[in-house]
Order: sequence, then C-alpha cells, then structure tokens
Amino acid sequence: MACKLVTLFFFVNLLMQIPKVRATVPAIIVFGDSTVDPGNNNQVSTVLKSNFEPYGRDYYGGQPTGRFSNGRIATDFISEALRIKPAIPAYLDPKYDIEDFATGVSFASAGTGYDNATSDVLSVIPFWKELEYYKEYQNKLRKHLGKDEANQRFSESLHLISIGTNDFLENYYILPTRSSEYSVDEYQSFLIGIASNFIRELYKLGARKVVIGGLPPMGCLPLERTTNMFFGSDCINEYNDVAKDFNKKLQGAVTELKQELGGIHLVMSSPYDKLMEMIRNPSHFVQTLLTLRP
Repeated sequence: MACKLVTLFFFVNLLMQIPKVRATVPAIIVFGDSTVDPGNNNQVSTVLKSNFEPYGRDYYGGQPTGRFSNGRIATDFISEALRIKPAIPAYLDPKYDIEDFATGVSFASAGTGYDNATSDVLSVIPFWKELEYYKEYQNKLRKHLGKDEANQRFSESLHLISIGTNDFLENYYILPTRSSEYSVDEYQSFLIGIASNFIRELYKLGARKVVIGGLPPMGCLPLERTTNMFFGSDCINEYNDVAKDFNKKLQGAVTELKQELGGIHLVMSSPYDKLMEMIRNPSHFVQTLLTLRP
C-alpha cells in the first residue's frame, strides 16, 4: 500500500502540471519496478511475484493479478483519470493482445532498477529489456493501426517511468559489488546517466511526453523501518538523504534533456515531500486511503 500511495501522489502531481493532458493522451506507456508492475513478473522465473492472496483482495473480482497492491496501482488510477481505461495491462500477460495494449501497456518488472546488476539480484526483467519490449510493441502496433497512426500515437502517448529505489535498497546497500566500485555520489551519477540515456532512446523512438519519477524517502519505507528495530524502527536518515540528493541530480538531468531534445515534454515528479507529509500527518490522508478502491 505504501508504494501504491507514493506513485499515486507523484503522478497526480504530474497531471496537475500538464495542461489539457486529458484531451491529448490516447495511451499510457509504463516502465519501471513493482510500483507500476501489473503482473509481468508472473511470466518470469523469479521468486518476486504477487500472484497470491492477500494481494488483489480489493481489485476487481478480489483476485491477485501480480500487482504489488491490495487493489489497483497508480498507473491504473491515472489511466482512469484520463478516461482511457480503468487498468493498464502487463505486456507479458497472455490474456491480452495488441488491441488491449493500443491504449496502454506496462513493461515494468518488480525488483528491477536502472542498474542491470539490480535486476540480477532476483532474476527479474532488466530496464534495458523493458525498452526492447517497447520496440517490439511498436512494431506490433504499426501492423495493427498502420504506420502513420501508430507513430502519431507514440508521440501523443504519456510515457511514465517509476524506478530507482531497488538500486539502493536491494543492491548498493546490500551487496558489496557496487559499493566497492562507487561512492554513493558516484553511484547516483551512474544511475542518472542510465536514466538520461533511456529518455534519449525513448525520444528516438518517437516519445514526446515523458514523466520520470524521483525517489521517495527510502529510509521510511516499511521494510527499512522494520529492520531498523535497534533504533526504535525510526526512518533511516542516511537513505532519505540519498534520495533527496538523487532527486536533485535527476532534476538537473531533466532540465538538460529538455534543452537537448527539441519538442519533448519532460517532467520529473517527486513523491518525496508528499510521502513525508503522509508519514508525519497520517490522519490527513485517511479519506484518501478509503477511496483507493476499484
């Protein structure tokens, strides 16, 4: 639920920043990790799955779908807010085909990160492979709609990226390889470089509307607080500081890319401040929690 709320709030913030987006977005294309994975990991040989109860208990029919949530995830709500459809399907889900994907699809994989080494930890889909799936999808959509109509759809679609937490919490701070190769500052820059190149590749493929999410206060996520039991299960400030520093660098990269890539509408949306507000004043968000149901 925590991850669901994190992405929901920063994407809601995004919608507030893009005027007239409702009338100009024919599809939502999603890349990232568990925050936006609607079930791709169901089709991957990994232990990181959520296709069992109690996941999905508040989803349509009360069944688990592979979403790491009790119900829908942020991108589902955004799709509904844009009057496209109530849920974004997983690209690897055999129940769906190109007709379903024409108005929205997710290539996200729980447990992945910008860094290839992060996806190796739990054998999930690496970030670069998500881009390869997108290229495959583009070819399918051109056959389905025709080249001109499909290309127009790519340029008008909203491309959402939600990723990065796993690089630190499941990789850098857990395994010795990256932490022995890079300082935290250097590793942040390494990841920012991957993010920037990913956006450049999307641009080459015709994407013109792109949103990339920053990191939440990682040290306050439930797992981190639980494992911090010797310090009263408080937030881990070191992790939060890393998230804030990363977000500053990512915003700088976004500013540079907007100057470099002509015609791109690129927005960074950060969940950091909103989630901290939720943690400090949870009672203010009770009504929101009650309404996050299909």
